[in-house]
Amino acid sequence: MSGLRAGSFNSVELGLFSSRIAAICEEMGAMLGRVAFSPNIRDRLDYSCALFNRRGQLLGQATHIPVHLGSMAYAMVDLVENREWRAGDMLILNDPYKGGTHLPDITLVAPVFARGELTGFCANRAHHADIGSDAPGSMPVSRTLAEEGILIPPTLLISAGKVDEVFLKSILQGLTSPDTSRGDFNAQVAANLLGAKRLRELVLSMDSGDFEQQESSLQAWAQSLVMQSLASIPNGSYEFEDYLDDDGHGHIDIPVKVTIRVRDDGVLVDFAGTAQQVQGNLNCPMPVTAAAVFYVFRCLMPEHTPACHGALKGVNISAPLGCLVNAVSPGAVAAGNVETSSRIVDAVCGALAQALPEQFAAASQGTMNNLAMGRRGDRGWDYYETLAGGMGGTADGNGRSARHSHMTNTLNTPVEVLELNYPLRIEQYAVRRGSGGAGQFAGGDGVMRQYLFLENAEVSLLTERRRHPPWGLQGGQPGQCGRNQMDGRELPGKTRFDALAGQVLTIMTPGGGGYGHPGAVSCIKQRLSETRRH
Repeated sequence: MSGLRAGSFNSVELGLFSSRIAAICEEMGAMLGRVAFSPNIRDRLDYSCALFNRRGQLLGQATHIPVHLGSMAYAMVDLVENREWRAGDMLILNDPYKGGTHLPDITLVAPVFARGELTGFCANRAHHADIGSDAPGSMPVSRTLAEEGILIPPTLLISAGKVDEVFLKSILQGLTSPDTSRGDFNAQVAANLLGAKRLRELVLSMDSGDFEQQESSLQAWAQSLVMQSLASIPNGSYEFEDYLDDDGHGHIDIPVKVTIRVRDDGVLVDFAGTAQQVQGNLNCPMPVTAAAVFYVFRCLMPEHTPACHGALKGVNISAPLGCLVNAVSPGAVAAGNVETSSRIVDAVCGALAQALPEQFAAASQGTMNNLAMGRRGDRGWDYYETLAGGMGGTADGNGRSARHSHMTNTLNTPVEVLELNYPLRIEQYAVRRGSGGAGQFAGGDGVMRQYLFLENAEVSLLTERRRHPPWGLQGGQPGQCGRNQMDGRELPGKTRFDALAGQVLTIMTPGGGGYGHPGAVSCIKQRLSETRRH
């Protein structure tokens, strides 16, 4: 009996149910990635898919991008309630203060009906490299939300199966490549239609009422696993403070401070002491902050913990309204989603590492190294990518090199795809040897990527860890800071400039921090050597 049940839960049965939900989300993602037009979605896989119950609570998700999924889970209840949903409806939005993250991330939400009743919702979120910003790639070094592109409040794109062509045209006419963008929108619609079909089939394969009963049990089982996981953290108060380099507009060394209070009845993650929101675009809406916090705690849970609403229980978040991690409109947010979310992860990990040092790694690169470029006018183009870096060393081994980590789960753009679609050539793409921090277990190395411009272009960089290196843990050394160069000349971490044909942009990403005192390596090797001799 104990092999099948955890408490009063049939874990085998619920595990199968959870896997069926996750499989639907994975199939949605496969559809979206294969049908999309833009390399950013098709090749970098910058998208995420999830299912929700009829109340908007997370039911399951694919193994896609944490910052997308956690923020959707946090915002969906408010987004779907108090609406008269009909079969064939599909909502679109990107407003970061009404359920979105930043403007390039466009979300589509569709209700699912079975037996004439609202059963749940399917949703996907995909990053569009062009959302109408004046800066190609739509990741500008902005001061206001208006500078970042077209703002889409929650609006029905499709009503009872009919596309609002006037509304869609109003979006597309402000974009550089409307045909490509429409293809990406169609891919998102297709993914939701497939998800709705599969979820409906699952509900209809069960007796009436069984689906909701299984879903309710799944949520309760997940919550029980979470509470068991949280119980492994010793009660106490743990503080950590980390810093963002700058906001691109003169504000430097921007603190992200967290205090984690662990009690028998749960955990409070408090951001009191964090900087106020800034003039630049590092500001972070609360759903993005929640995504970063939930991600860290999710890493502590057993692997078989269902990715559902119940898994979000027990962790509460407090952040002063108007601070960097609970920003208010119209604060610019383009980098908050990618860079500030990364620093929140570092701060929460740094605090929890005081309680559970052997379960946490040293800091990984702590940045997505955002590169956006292109050109407006005739033969205009938009390009965006994030770059991998080093991961932190752990109590079990060296950190991995050249990996996307934490809040991003995308790929690099393959060299062949980049050179086929854009007037660019990759001159060098290599591991940045020696950039990981020294330690008993060294941090992983970052990468070096060089872009030769074949035509003139406008370039925007939103990068971090150029001043404050990824920290080591338990005596490990920090990883090397990242560097940006144009023809060998150093560039700021956040900047916008014109590149001329023939120039070369070099991005060197940070290495991860080391774990444990570097001298411990030689001691261990010496003991092993002596053991072999005897």
